[in-house]
Amino acid sequence: MLPTRMVRKSLHNELVEILREMIIEGAIATGRRIPELELCEQLGVSRTPLREALKVLANEGLVELTPNRGATVVELKIEDIEEIFPVIGALESLAGELVCARASDDAITTIEGLHAEMAAHFQAADLPNYLKASQTFHDTILESSGNTALIASYRNLTQRLRRATNSAHMTRERWEESMREHEKILAALKQRNAPLLGELLRQHLESRGQSVIEVLRRRAEKPALAET
Repeated sequence: MLPTRMVRKSLHNELVEILREMIIEGAIATGRRIPELELCEQLGVSRTPLREALKVLANEGLVELTPNRGATVVELKIEDIEEIFPVIGALESLAGELVCARASDDAITTIEGLHAEMAAHFQAADLPNYLKASQTFHDTILESSGNTALIASYRNLTQRLRRATNSAHMTRERWEESMREHEKILAALKQRNAPLLGELLRQHLESRGQSVIEVLRRRAEKPALAET
């Protein structure tokens, strides 16, 4: 649901955040021209700040700006996703090694609380909120690494992937496997076992990537089968 009026404080950052979430949540279809005038009216802003926000999203790879055509939402191809997931896995692996040395006890307690939240959503069979809690769990691990370059690279790539991963619903079997993986990740973090945590995070992203790609490939094959 779109907000009807923007709060003027930090207008630029607010616009970027709202437009980013609209794209990730599928409020604007991929390949479709972004309706600038409609958005300006809904958000209560002029076209100048809206276009500045779209430039930021273009730098993040979410939007493509074309002269005389405006902005369109970029559609990630399966090949793009296959390339991005291993990079995110490597970034999370490095973050896992760093966080064991740098994270405070309070930060680890916070991450443990996020894991409990994930478990509650799992028990309630609430996949959308599970995925949100899972992303926050991983984001917090990255942020606790204290490496700003690592965090920035990670955010850029995960934002590009979230639309695809949100639409590629996990099977129950994969969901159960994901929960077990997160339990092992949390245990390694609490032990501050850097090599183990790094490897567990890399393996988790590898499994997640394979699951997402399988779902997207099956989805892409269905139209082709229907035409034969």
